[in-house]
Amino acid sequence: MTKSELIQRLSQKYPHLYQRDIEILVNTILNEISGALAEGSRVELRGFGAFSVRERDPRTARNPKNGEVVSIGTRHAIYFRTGKELRERINKGPANSGSKLSAAS
Repeated sequence: MTKSELIQRLSQKYPHLYQRDIEILVNTILNEISGALAEGSRVELRGFGAFSVRERDPRTARNPKNGEVVSIGTRHAIYFRTGKELRERINKGPANSGSKLSAAS
């Protein structure tokens, strides 16, 4: 699902709200999450999951084009860990959840 598809689904689900307002809300939420991660904070959305930033150690790698050894410095990576409810919902699978999954999507 793309951000525009999310906005479209929300505007269909909540027709009393203007689509531009929904777009502002979605962008604000994503910007706040991005900003918190950029500051090194952990973002936890109960029932969905938690985002955190991890530091990756420096390492050496090879350039796939010419096989040359390349040094990669310390960098940061975003790590996502699913929440319990989301993990349980995914493990049920679409065959077992019936209309619940499609109604919530």
